[in-house]
Amino acid sequence: MPQHIVSGRPQVVDAESFSAATHVSRETIALLTQYESLLRKWQKSINLVSASTLDELWRRHMLDSAQLAGLAPEGARRWADLGSGGGFPGLVVAILLRERPGFETHLVESDQRKCVFMREVIRVTGAPAQVHNMRIEAFAEGAGAFDVISARALAPLNRLFDWAAPLFGPDSLGLFLKGQGLQDELTEARKNWIFEAEHSPSQSDPGGSVLQVRGLHGTDRQDAGS
Repeated sequence: MPQHIVSGRPQVVDAESFSAATHVSRETIALLTQYESLLRKWQKSINLVSASTLDELWRRHMLDSAQLAGLAPEGARRWADLGSGGGFPGLVVAILLRERPGFETHLVESDQRKCVFMREVIRVTGAPAQVHNMRIEAFAEGAGAFDVISARALAPLNRLFDWAAPLFGPDSLGLFLKGQGLQDELTEARKNWIFEAEHSPSQSDPGGSVLQVRGLHGTDRQDAGS
């Protein structure tokens, strides 16, 4: 798999600079550009992303999502993206890893209009992804374990772990894009959860981090309260 992110924080402002920073193929850039075009069209009637971030779409959304693809284990095939919204990060990851045999991203989103949008992007780009228009709790019932579970700025860790824990198996990896205040969230989460965690600076957000979580399970106290 190609290395998607170069060392340091790349200066990404458009598709060309995204390509230079990530070294993805021209075909991948073409698919992401189709995604961008659809998003800008649908954004006029559906609030897919914050309007203030549209001018920085390739950094704030595309690069922010793409950095997770390079962290996925080589053997990862089954990916769950929680609270996908307009498809970030899960749909970008699906486009980047589309040539990996057997790979599929499951995009979980409760907003029906956003789900319609993501299905249209999947139809146009051929991304290996399924959209689940439901609450995360409902999706997690009987879904089994995933190789990777991702989410972007979805909720504080304690709440996020409530949702994600049923999807974790012994070898699962959580990839969570977090903003400032991560250390406080980790401190609070450790009161109720046992997990291994490491984090690195975000390639797209100077104040953000990419949190990697393994071995997530509840403490005796948390299990007793569930």
